[in-house]
Amino acid sequence: MNAVLRRIRQGELGAWPVIIGLIVIWIVFQSLNDRFLTPQNLSNLTLQIAATGTISVGVVLVLLLGEIDLSVGSVAGLAAAALAVLTVRNQVGDIPAILIVMVIGALIGAFQGTIFAKIGVPAFVVTLAGLIGWQGVQLSLLSPEGTINIPYDGFIADLTHKNLPKPLGWVVGAIVVILYAAAVAMDRSQRGKAGLPAIPASQAIVRIVGLAVVGGASVWVLNAWQGVPVALVIFVGIVAIFDLILRRTRYGRNIFAVGGNAEAARRAGINITAIRISVFVLASFLAAVGGILTASRGFSASQATGAGDTLLVAIAAAVIGGVSLFGGRGSTYGALLGSLVLGSITSGMFLLQLESSIRYMITAAVLLAAVILDALSRRGRQSSGRE
Repeated sequence: MNAVLRRIRQGELGAWPVIIGLIVIWIVFQSLNDRFLTPQNLSNLTLQIAATGTISVGVVLVLLLGEIDLSVGSVAGLAAAALAVLTVRNQVGDIPAILIVMVIGALIGAFQGTIFAKIGVPAFVVTLAGLIGWQGVQLSLLSPEGTINIPYDGFIADLTHKNLPKPLGWVVGAIVVILYAAAVAMDRSQRGKAGLPAIPASQAIVRIVGLAVVGGASVWVLNAWQGVPVALVIFVGIVAIFDLILRRTRYGRNIFAVGGNAEAARRAGINITAIRISVFVLASFLAAVGGILTASRGFSASQATGAGDTLLVAIAAAVIGGVSLFGGRGSTYGALLGSLVLGSITSGMFLLQLESSIRYMITAAVLLAAVILDALSRRGRQSSGRE
């Protein structure tokens, strides 16, 4: 107990504030409407957050650098428009079109990242220009109709309208737990060989069992409706893959180093320019994937795709999920947790038939609370000499 209190005083809060907040939100909305925690509504919730959550993973990477990318919403809209133009107007196959669109997203990120990292134009300005410019390209691609409908059948539509067979959902859940257990065991072994402190075996077992319980409950609930959505598997898979990259590779550690202290990273021999450009490439790539999922979900690409509050929700999800605005601290799982928080608020408001204005105000309050908590945590780490 003393260790826990000490970590809290030092600003090491972890994901617990978000998890506790999510539980409170679910309890409140369930008490107000007993349909909130039904399998059908929870399944719809996972589908609602998949696209924006994927975009938010890219935002997490940029925030880890201590920067911001304001263009991700427009890049997602452009990606959706390009996908519709390729598949519907030009009869390109679904899979080749998806690959082309993802390459377009990566090239956009390389362009913006190069201007930022090599020329020295602030990322805020570069991506603000991108927000406006890529939206213009999107409108141009969609003209003169303004909306291009995507067929209800086909690979693109299946991305967000298909579910895993129920037995396969259990298999996927079991694989996730096994891989996580293997990763924890490998980490403890490597740290032990290197003479570094590792988490106690009891704590490792608690984490593995906790993941198994959460994963099993999720599969059970989703199977009670129509099965685990493919879109959820894609989203969680992206979150897990990029978390492994950040935590288990030199490249990922370099991202944290650059975000924590760019000058110290440069003196340590890290190619800061390459890291920054690559992160913006990944952010725009993931924005393009989010645009593909958005087009799949709505069976169309329109002038509204990627517009509205897409950008703000993607950034808010990352911040609410515990990613520091000051750079160097956070996890891609923050995008998952933050998306669940915002998606739960939206879903609960919809069930209660409340106006969007109330949702915006509540979302703003949650975001502000997350930012204040981040600032207080940073102050606690500084006072304890951990930053």
